[in-house]
Amino acid sequence: MSLLLKILAAYLLLINLDAFLLMRADKRRAQLGRRRIPEAALFLAAVLGGSPGVMLGMKAYRHKTLRTSFTVGMPIICFFEAALLSGAIVVAYIGV
Repeated sequence: MSLLLKILAAYLLLINLDAFLLMRADKRRAQLGRRRIPEAALFLAAVLGGSPGVMLGMKAYRHKTLRTSFTVGMPIICFFEAALLSGAIVVAYIGV
């Protein structure tokens, strides 16, 4: 595996962990009646590559599951990220 793909894999691991933990923190804040994490921050984490982490957090914590913007938006973001990642891997291995 090339160095670039290793860096990309590490980045994706970290951003998804961060996105998952953001969902956990927002759910906890909601339960405690504290100030919430803005939805824009959750979407930013998703757009930066963390949509699988956000979706896993939605499922694990039953959080934002009634919000159409999340139940529809996150899979769409994830689809486009998967397409971009697939393209990056093809380019890295084929060298197009």
